[in-house]
Amino acid sequence: MSDYEEIRESVARLCARFPNEYWRQLDAERGYPDELIRVLTEEGFLSALIPDIYGGAGLGIGAAGTILEEISFSGGHPGAFHAQMYTMGTLLRHGSELQKEEYLPKIASGELRLQAFGVTEPVAGTDTTSIRTFAENRGDHYRVNGQKVWISRAQHSDLLLLLARTTPRDEVARKTDGLSVFLVDIREAVGNGLTIQPIETMMNHHTTELFFDNLVIPASSLIGEEGKGFRYILDGMNAERILIAYECVGDCKFFIDRARAYACERRVFGRPIGQNQGVQFPIARAYADMRAAELMTREAARLFDAGESCGAEANLAKLLASEASWKAGDTCLQTHGGYGFAKEFDIERKLRETRLYQVAPISTNLILSFVGEHVLDMPRSF
Repeated sequence: MSDYEEIRESVARLCARFPNEYWRQLDAERGYPDELIRVLTEEGFLSALIPDIYGGAGLGIGAAGTILEEISFSGGHPGAFHAQMYTMGTLLRHGSELQKEEYLPKIASGELRLQAFGVTEPVAGTDTTSIRTFAENRGDHYRVNGQKVWISRAQHSDLLLLLARTTPRDEVARKTDGLSVFLVDIREAVGNGLTIQPIETMMNHHTTELFFDNLVIPASSLIGEEGKGFRYILDGMNAERILIAYECVGDCKFFIDRARAYACERRVFGRPIGQNQGVQFPIARAYADMRAAELMTREAARLFDAGESCGAEANLAKLLASEASWKAGDTCLQTHGGYGFAKEFDIERKLRETRLYQVAPISTNLILSFVGEHVLDMPRSF
């Protein structure tokens, strides 16, 4: 697979205009990277996965992942960007031609933002088939009631991809049946049945809780066939995991680069601290772990772009990369000693940001259970 060097260089030049001070200020103010989103959109990077017939770049997920990786490597936090890339996939693959023609060109141009994905609920958690948010079919419209949690970027998105039950779980043959996907216009919904409540977290991730109280949405909001939504969102989950794996690889490279440079420059007892095996070997180990994660991530992307089955590879890439980035971050902080805790070094910020990905969008334990059951053919563990 190509390393997409031209894309890497272009994104690196762009990110140089948004240095770590930019991200540090956003973190302190809980701000949103609107200016960088605008520039990335103008340069065509956020529309990487949208086909050119709808105004996008028509690139593969390997190219899209490279964009996010470079943003992470530069010291940025791509959490505001990856959803714009993968969420529209459900619309692209399962939406009607009318829906695609209406929304995709506007998403590609930046006129509309589709950055929010409403699946998780307080009680169901990762047991998606147990969600309780219900969309009642009233003929020309649906009436939505329920609650979502950990829905990131909802306050900064024009559109929401929403998963809701349209048939009660006790009335379907399979628990995955009876779930439907809707494209909700947040601008019209807020104040008319949708309430968005921000959740303050340890990192600047702009996540929220959503409350639906008799929200009326037109029947034309339905994507694909009613009751088939679970399958539709599964299509996007592999893309999400691959893209986040790329981000974590970028975080790894940031931490390793910082740790190596500091270990070579910092002198104690008359010698560089990196001359000591106790400092050098953990950095070398972090590099080895990063390379393993990077290769698995590229393999998952290759399979995805080829239209081949990649569930195991996507999950493994996300697991390996998220664990490698956390370990690399811990090593980087330890190498810097007290300076690692200083905000001006950006290490503690990046460490907070990368820690999320061992929990979301799917936890490490659930990935291991998937591998045990579906790859190793072992008994179901839950």
